[in-house]
Amino acid sequence: MPIVKVIEVIASSETSFDDAIKNCLEEVSKTVHNIDSIYVKDFKVHVKDGKLASYGVICKVSFRVDKS
Repeated sequence: MPIVKVIEVIASSETSFDDAIKNCLEEVSKTVHNIDSIYVKDFKVHVKDGKLASYGVICKVSFRVDKS
């Protein structure tokens, strides 16, 4: 029976929410393997001078733990 671990990650993009999620996967994939899913827990935008400056997502990343 596989063990699944969940970590929470904050990622951002200057372009879109979709890019922020892709950035999350790209960065987490550098150190975490066997990723099964990404659950987007929350969205946010940063505003600068009355305009959208960046898009942010808070994600829960689920991955299977390797057996020893």
